[in-house]
Amino acid sequence: MVQTPEDTARQIQHWLDEHRITEIECLVSDMAGQARGKVVPRHKYDPRVGLRLPEAVLTMTVTGDYPEKDFTSVADGDMVLLPDAGSLRPVPWAKEPTAQIIHHCHRFDGSEMPLSPRNVLRRIIGLFEAEGWQPVVAPEMEFYLVQVEPDEDIPLKPPVGRTRRTEAGMQSFSLDSINEYDDIFDVMYDWCEAQGIQLDTLIHEMGTAQMEINLDHGDPLALADQAFLFKRTIREVAIRHQMYATFMAKPMQGQPGSAMHIHHSVVDRTTGNNIFSRPDGEPTEVFFHYIGGLQAFLPAATAFFAPYVNSYRRLSRYTSAPINLSWGYDNRTCGLRVPHSGPQARRVENRLAGVDVNPYLAIAASLACGYLGMKQGIKPSEPLVGSAYEQPHQLPRHLDMAVEKLMACEPLVEVFGEHFIQTYSAIKEAEYSEYFDVVSPWERRFLLLNV
Repeated sequence: MVQTPEDTARQIQHWLDEHRITEIECLVSDMAGQARGKVVPRHKYDPRVGLRLPEAVLTMTVTGDYPEKDFTSVADGDMVLLPDAGSLRPVPWAKEPTAQIIHHCHRFDGSEMPLSPRNVLRRIIGLFEAEGWQPVVAPEMEFYLVQVEPDEDIPLKPPVGRTRRTEAGMQSFSLDSINEYDDIFDVMYDWCEAQGIQLDTLIHEMGTAQMEINLDHGDPLALADQAFLFKRTIREVAIRHQMYATFMAKPMQGQPGSAMHIHHSVVDRTTGNNIFSRPDGEPTEVFFHYIGGLQAFLPAATAFFAPYVNSYRRLSRYTSAPINLSWGYDNRTCGLRVPHSGPQARRVENRLAGVDVNPYLAIAASLACGYLGMKQGIKPSEPLVGSAYEQPHQLPRHLDMAVEKLMACEPLVEVFGEHFIQTYSAIKEAEYSEYFDVVSPWERRFLLLNV
């Protein structure tokens, strides 16, 4: 049964009453994955009407600037934000009873705003649904805890733990090193539970004070929402404990980068069976076609998985990050890994994305590449036995190259929409241009008096 706007409004109002809400944070994701929107007093919020927000917030760069060309449908015009009742959550850290609601972005004629990252993901999911398929994803998010350092010119340092010391060396999978920050993680779990963010596993990653959180597998839109909200949550937890949580792909020299690995499977919407497995438990042709699609189109989609100049510092040989798209069974040197599992859990892990991505766009792009592989019947290479680090580079080496590849890939342009690709590419070009204007300390150190 389709829920009417009146039903949605009643559902929202009942929840707000039940939780005695006084303020509402109305959220949308911009291209960087940052929360934009408005804080509205409860008595002035009408979920049937929603609210308005300038469309230009969807064309902002990560620095708050804009491309030279205006990509909005009307010069500096508004869009309509309507609430997604399923995204209604409390804000656990607010002093007053506060709700947060992720909103759909619409034009005034009722059509979906094509520049909204969340709408892009919904569009890609719709392609699967039209085939009778339901994609399933599970993100793994790595991040660093670091000392508070307001001066951008000073390198980041690991934080001081409960023993009043910083970590010595790399403590991969160390439980004692996780315990150093128990106060942070206790609050993190409480706040995530209050928001319905389904955390699975917490581990200490390879880097100093680098952690990884795994989210339970499920619907891609729901998981993208949770990843979007988790970043905001752990940043707030860390700040309240006098440190930062950073999702930069490569925040510290000499330390591993931070990834957002994405596990994928696809189930039949009617039967619920994993279409990557045959009844006898063996892999299906579409399973291999999915891998083939990832291999064929991920290079052109790299700008979604490595969206900033810093992202490419992570994608280097022998650093637990991929440099190509070889695939293999339980082989973590490959860009595409197939973990050991039973037939119903057969899946592909895309290891390309840094954790600095917009989760809506990274999940959308990964699904789109696999979808194109299934539709076009693309065969993958043979599974790699051995180290993929010994294989040649297959990925763009910097953001400028990645944007060129994206704009030239007609299948991805068609799936994402030409207007969206042009806008996203212009944003990335503006960010790259702004970065290129900055003269780095390395240049001053080695070139000032030596050339």
